[in-house]
Amino acid sequence: MRKKIQVGQLRVGMFIDAVDGSWLDNPFWKSAVLLTDPKRLAQIQSSPIKAVWIDTLKGLDVSDDVPPPQVHVVEGVEFSASASEEELQVPEVPAEVPTVSLRDEVARAGRICAKARGAMKTMFQDVRMGKAIDTEHCLPLVDDITQSVQRNPGAIVSLARLKTSDDYTYMHSVAVCALMVALSRQLKLSAEDTREAGMAGLLHDLGKGAMPMEVLNKPGKLTPAEFDIMKRHPAVGHHMLLEGRGVGPIPMDVCLHHHEKVNGTGYPHGLKGDEISLFAKMGAVCDVYDAITSNRPYKAGWDPAESVQKMAQWTREGHFDGTVFQAFVKSVGIYPTGSLVKLKSGRLAVVVDQGAGSLLAPLLKVFYSSKAGEPIVPQLLDLESPGCNDQIVSRESPAAWGFANLDDFWTADR
Repeated sequence: MRKKIQVGQLRVGMFIDAVDGSWLDNPFWKSAVLLTDPKRLAQIQSSPIKAVWIDTLKGLDVSDDVPPPQVHVVEGVEFSASASEEELQVPEVPAEVPTVSLRDEVARAGRICAKARGAMKTMFQDVRMGKAIDTEHCLPLVDDITQSVQRNPGAIVSLARLKTSDDYTYMHSVAVCALMVALSRQLKLSAEDTREAGMAGLLHDLGKGAMPMEVLNKPGKLTPAEFDIMKRHPAVGHHMLLEGRGVGPIPMDVCLHHHEKVNGTGYPHGLKGDEISLFAKMGAVCDVYDAITSNRPYKAGWDPAESVQKMAQWTREGHFDGTVFQAFVKSVGIYPTGSLVKLKSGRLAVVVDQGAGSLLAPLLKVFYSSKAGEPIVPQLLDLESPGCNDQIVSRESPAAWGFANLDDFWTADR
């Protein structure tokens, strides 16, 4: 039986009998194909094809009678109630290199960030000079970032967040690259798609290099006219990538559509729901997370845990894809590195690494007694260690407590 469905409804095991659109947009050389590989599924979902015809006699059908899942909410982030205990465990992801502690990875990640900053600065300068973009030299950089994420995702993601206002444009791209890689691994994408997602993160804001400097670096809120100018950067960047070389369809798609929202209120095309590809949905989440956790000339960055909670609210309002956002939270943690939390004992602590077992039990550095109202000797606390009877009861705002140097706790030698 033939049935027309949106590409967002496709899943592995379905038989595509025909595409609803131009054959030029079809990423497969055959019009009829059985989807057996998640990579092929991602290919068609990131293509211009919006709908397909499936044959339910040759493959899986759409499940029409599955009830909506119940949800379990932790710190504003929704997880399905039926699998809450499992979902709150630290997920297993493929690892081609041995994992290490954040402490062991910070120095190496710092060197990668310094190298990446120089490379991205040169690329943005080339954009301003009108030079053609050749991204092939970015591949070794994406591989270095990918390997750092595999060793410990918190290190390079958190270091790239610590950017100055002068470095923001360059290091934002590096941070989004690392976040895209971490999210791709959480979604169990192929190595090739993970690399393409990382490349997409590195190039997603390339169009900003062509924006007027007085608008790009304005230390304050943009006027409506200035915002209209900035809204051109996805299309400008996409055009540059089309004219350049060494870029595949995934980075070009993310560059053009990372400001789209699933409720249709984004730009430049106002796409909604399944009209937005998986990779563009990923780019939207990673782009916003790094933007709101970074210090800008006109505002201080939000605490990482606060940012996750804010984004959970925006997901419910239709900004982000719920499935993608939940996977993102698993990749960075409910309490990401650098978050300020309060414990049942009344002590305050900074998250210095993710725990090995549960998203609710990260590795902490305790440094302040809220009961005594004074600092205490800093010490590491592993909430998963035998005999530990303390636990996180809330996230806290560093600004409300007057703390301005929390990142020193996890960047310093521990």
